[in-house]
Order: sequence, then C-alpha cells, then structure tokens
Amino acid sequence: MLTLAGVNDSNLVELSRLSGVKVTLRGDTMSFTGPQDLAERASEVGRRMVDRARQRMELTADDVLRLSEDDGVVDGSGVVEGRIALPGVRKLIQAKTSGQAEYLKKIAENDIVVGIGPAGTGKTFLAMAAAVDALTRKRVKRIILARPAVEAGESLGFLPGDMQAKVDPYLRPLYDALDEMMPQERVQKALETRVIEIAPLAFMRGRTLSDAFVILDEAQNATAMQMKMFLTRLGVNSQIVITGDKTQIDLPKREESGLMQVERILPGIEGIAFHYFTDVDVVRHRLVRDIIKAYAQDGD
Repeated sequence: MLTLAGVNDSNLVELSRLSGVKVTLRGDTMSFTGPQDLAERASEVGRRMVDRARQRMELTADDVLRLSEDDGVVDGSGVVEGRIALPGVRKLIQAKTSGQAEYLKKIAENDIVVGIGPAGTGKTFLAMAAAVDALTRKRVKRIILARPAVEAGESLGFLPGDMQAKVDPYLRPLYDALDEMMPQERVQKALETRVIEIAPLAFMRGRTLSDAFVILDEAQNATAMQMKMFLTRLGVNSQIVITGDKTQIDLPKREESGLMQVERILPGIEGIAFHYFTDVDVVRHRLVRDIIKAYAQDGD
C-alpha cells in the first residue's frame, strides 16, 4: 500500500492532478470522486498502478504520469513488456513505455539496432542492460562501449593529463550506467580483464569485434567516415547497438553526421533495425519532457 500511495501520498496526489478528480485510499480501497467520465479514466490508471504495486515494481509520481498516457503501457494490465533481471542488482530493469519495450525487442531480434531520440529516453541505459544480460548468459564473451570524443566544440587538447585522462570525461556516462548494472567489484574486474572495454570511437580502427556486444553512444557526433569504419568492425557472433540524438550534433558544420548518413542509406537491410524514441519515452524528471517540447516548438 505504501508503494501504491507513494511517499507522502505523492502518487495519489499526482493521479488526482492528472485526472481532475479526488483520489482517496482507505484500507485496500481506492476511491474516485468527480465527474463520471473523469473518474472512469482515473480508475483505469488506478488499476494499472495497483498491478505495478502488486508485482513489487517501483512506482513514482513520474510513473503515474506515464501510466496515465495511452502510450505508456503495452497491455491492459499496465505492465510493460521487456524486463531484464541482472545478477547482483536489486532493481529489476523494466521498460517503462511501449517505445522502450519495442526497442528491447528489436535488440533481441536484430544484429544491428539504431536507436534515435531525445535525451532521457533510455537509449543507452537499456542497450547497456541488454549487453550485460548477454554477457551474463554467455551469449557474448565481451562488451565494448564506444563514444566519439567530441563535445561542445572543444578538442581533447584542451584537457590536462595523458590520453586516458583526456578521454575519461567523454566516457564517464558509460561508466556511470555500467555501475548501475553490475556490482562495483565485478565492474572493476571486468575492466581489468578487458571483458568490458570502454574506449573512444577512434580506437576501433583496424579491429575485428567478434563474440562481442558493441554499443556506440552519442553517434550523432561520429563522422560519416568513422561510422563506416565502426560498422565494418562487426565480427562473427557480434551485435551492435548505435544510439544518438539528432538534435545534439556537436560536429563542425561542414562535417556530415554518421548517424544522419546511416539513417539515410541503411533502412531496408535485413538484420538492421531503426527505432525512434519520442518525448513520450522520456523517463528522467518530467521537466525534461517539457524542455524537449519547448525546444522542438522553437525550432532549435
């Protein structure tokens, strides 16, 4: 019942705000007071909330917001398909929108998946979870995570230290996501034995990536030449997931984004799937969704 209501009844308050009816929870009974059509809509969302709480899944005010939207669930139970249970991690990794569930399905069914969409939609996080799951189940022998070392128009030369110190800030988001997927000691051991490798995209040249789950993050900042180089690294029993946001390209104006190029030339090839996220799939703070909408309306 505490999960259902939320801290300080925050879930009930959010449901009331979204539906326009009064929501009360007494004992094991949730009641709705207001116009019939609004109360019926609120009760449907309430049933979805109850289903999540019964399965001991996390339920926050932001989850209530997603459950209230038609695209926030896959089936009538309110439970989205696409779950990944990783050993040593208490939290069940769960697709929170139908778009995320479809993304995980495409990753399971294709050798190359390109996930395109705005910030906060779980593109990299879910790909990372699928990679760790594949490694745990011994479907692959290693995970390789790559990112272009391009950010906000600055070059590596502006950063102090040796090459590793220079590239680490660009790769930090991948380390952070990995820390949520595996116990710290396992992460450290995997990095030391190169079972998991995190490296700038430029370091991929000349390699053949076999028996690996490979993720290219922030692919909008890969040049067309880098993207071709990366895709042709694919080896036997390997899988690639490419993620990017077309609205956040930091390449010089004269450089074509490799992400934009593959979107143009690769659709239709069997074994390659494209998945497009929208602001509905944003699972960060609810304000992130509103910010994305505001920028889209402004034309930036």
